[in-house]
Amino acid sequence: MGISPWQLLIVLAIVLLLFGTKRLKNIGGDVGGAIKGFKKAMKESEAEEPAKLEKADEEKSKDDSIIEGESTREKDKV
Repeated sequence: MGISPWQLLIVLAIVLLLFGTKRLKNIGGDVGGAIKGFKKAMKESEAEEPAKLEKADEEKSKDDSIIEGESTREKDKV
């Protein structure tokens, strides 16, 4: 009970009649451009990620330093 090739051809003919070939071509070009942009952004993100992780590790190591000493509070002085 799948879709037969004849059913697909009928649906394609209806879509062509409703939208026209020029409009479908524009939609296809827009979708292709969006996919290319998405892939480009993913590659740039992957290239930047190691640098961000190294920077975050450096900042974390600076924040984790322990300062030893005596704690003084105003309450203790009174």
